[in-house]
Amino acid sequence: MIEPYKKKALIAVKKTVSLGTKIQKMMEDDKYCMDILQQIKSAQGLLNSAFESTLESHLETCGKHAFASDKKSEHKKMIDEIMRAFKAKK
Repeated sequence: MIEPYKKKALIAVKKTVSLGTKIQKMMEDDKYCMDILQQIKSAQGLLNSAFESTLESHLETCGKHAFASDKKSEHKKMIDEIMRAFKAKK
């Protein structure tokens, strides 16, 4: 991964790990369900941010290289990778 995407994604993942521990403790302590759900939603947002930063880094590096290539197979490979990332293709 390249900067600044790597830094942003890594911060989001670290926050998600910390939040995961907090969510686990809240569940173990039988905290109010809506409070737990709010924290889970926050964790999802952080993971979405990490996903977007990682994807952008990939497109800025590998994607640019693949689409600059004259080989149609490189184009197809990159498209397939992107489709799999969004689970639109298996």
